[in-house]
Amino acid sequence: MRHGPIPGAHGRVRPLSLLQDPVLREPCREVTDFDSELADLVEDLFATMYAARGVGLAANQIGTPLRVFVYDCPDDEDVRHLGHVVNPRLVEADGVVLRGPEGCLSLPGLEAGTERYDHAVVEGFTMTGEPVTVHGTGFFARCLQHEYDHLEGRVYADHLTGWRRRRLMRQITRASWNRAGGPA
Repeated sequence: MRHGPIPGAHGRVRPLSLLQDPVLREPCREVTDFDSELADLVEDLFATMYAARGVGLAANQIGTPLRVFVYDCPDDEDVRHLGHVVNPRLVEADGVVLRGPEGCLSLPGLEAGTERYDHAVVEGFTMTGEPVTVHGTGFFARCLQHEYDHLEGRVYADHLTGWRRRRLMRQITRASWNRAGGPA
């Protein structure tokens, strides 16, 4: 039985920013107003994430350069983690470095083996200004690091080197959504 509203139920699905959109390459601004506009943004993020069948979404991925992300992501034990973080700080990323498949709603249809720590801790606030600490392991730790990267102006492709990076860049060049026709 669910208690409270379903995240995103009152949000609107917004267009996704794609890799070549400049908003994805700039660090996002801190949120200063914890108001109804922020609550609407969080709702829109959930609605857009669910419509795109993602497990996480950062505000700049819908064109809003603010430090906010949402998630609905399992960990490696299939425990569901659902929430949002405003003005997050990645305070721990440690443990074993694992290479695993990683994709992104801003690079639709593509993925690459990307190295991430298997443990991460993010501190920040809820949309009402309450402090929150989120601990992630396994796949959920990957999600937290991925969404935090977005707010810093990075995408998972930035972590790739060698043949993995070259292969992804070729795929980006050929992708139907790549208006520029070249790698970002």
